[in-house]
Amino acid sequence: MREPVALIVAAGRGERLGSSGPKAFVVCGGRPMLDWSVDAFRAAGVERIVVALPQGYAAPDGCIGVNGGAERSHSVRAALTAAADAAVVLVHDAARPLLTADIVRACLDGLGDGVDAAIAAAPVTDTIKEADGHDVVRTLDRSRLWAIQTPQVFRAPALRDVLAQDDAVLAAATDDASLIEAAGGTVRVVPSSRENFKVTTPEDLRLAELVLAERLRADAATAGPG
Repeated sequence: MREPVALIVAAGRGERLGSSGPKAFVVCGGRPMLDWSVDAFRAAGVERIVVALPQGYAAPDGCIGVNGGAERSHSVRAALTAAADAAVVLVHDAARPLLTADIVRACLDGLGDGVDAAIAAAPVTDTIKEADGHDVVRTLDRSRLWAIQTPQVFRAPALRDVLAQDDAVLAAATDDASLIEAAGGTVRVVPSSRENFKVTTPEDLRLAELVLAERLRADAATAGPG
């Protein structure tokens, strides 16, 4: 199998985060959020990385940069075009800086025979209720519910097919795997850590910085004096 290619979506705006610039370039743990994801992919052995960027921003060293689109799926399509020879691609949001190499490898392993996509997800632990306005309609069975994350790993031809749809269809998709589902493809969830959350608010950013600091302390302790 040809080497997988990581497609990182870094074109998102940071309004809810209170940032004046793109979210992927907000400093988290002393570095732009984007850099942490690049490191995780490289630690997992994924060397080819394409980043969908906001206008006027550059990709990290060793990565290919492309201009992002108006909507998330448009950015993924632009990045996928730059990886025309890829057989397998991993789509990831730069706003998830707590990605680990183990999660990347598990998602790649999840793309078995007969599977079009394997997506990182954490089991839902809260009780979830469906409501009509403020009136509860029913309580959902949380044993069947997953909070979806990235990376999402795809067989590239399947992803290319669904991203060829009209822009309006792509704009309505909350994640790329939903496009595969709607086309009748097979999507598998890969259990992931709840630490792999998306940084959306200032509170999320503070929590991500705490987790990163703890990881760095653990790494330093493992390495020992040197």
